[in-house]
Amino acid sequence: MKAKRSVAVLAVSGIAVVTVVAGIDLFSSPGTSAASDPVSGRAEMAVLNSEKGRQVKTPTPKPPTAEEQAAEVTRLRNQIEAVENARKALQDQAALRRKAKNAALARYQALQKTNNDSRKERASRDAARKELEGTPKEIAFNLLDNHGWSESQFSCLDKLWTKESRWKVNADNPTSSAYGIPQALPGRRMAAYGSDWRTNPVTQIKWGLDYIEDAHGSPCEAWAHSKAKNWY
Repeated sequence: MKAKRSVAVLAVSGIAVVTVVAGIDLFSSPGTSAASDPVSGRAEMAVLNSEKGRQVKTPTPKPPTAEEQAAEVTRLRNQIEAVENARKALQDQAALRRKAKNAALARYQALQKTNNDSRKERASRDAARKELEGTPKEIAFNLLDNHGWSESQFSCLDKLWTKESRWKVNADNPTSSAYGIPQALPGRRMAAYGSDWRTNPVTQIKWGLDYIEDAHGSPCEAWAHSKAKNWY
């Protein structure tokens, strides 16, 4: 038997596969050569059709109309506005919460300041009251720091006013109108510090310390003047 080359076509997933079988005619009976021609033709057509199928291009999409483009622009604009509105609303809420917190903090701080001021005022009153309690010497000692004087100045003050009045509230100089612990001349000078200047040692001591500061600078300087001049 004469050897022939026959072509078998297998279609796998739309791709034609051509198999050449040497020496065996798969589509014709023995002794028949013409029977393979139609088969070969069909195989060639299948290959050509498959090649044409691969060459088919994707159809070009249809461009959107003006109405469609306008609708898309509107949709995008609305989407952007929705995002901006949501963000603004959230920021507004945050600002309101911060404002409320700040207001609450301000109220708290104001209350604390009021309480602190009240405590300081009470403490100041208590301290001032304690400064003015005790003997005339104790009162004068407590008031030294109000003038910026150290405790060492008290020894000079004690010598000065012991010489002037022996720390007596009603000390009255018979040769002049000097009066009181600091021997104000005349005694009514101390009325500017209180109407009780005749009997209150605090009133007299406050006047006397201010006079020493203004006239001499300190009790020790006033005492030095008194030793030198016999008055201050």
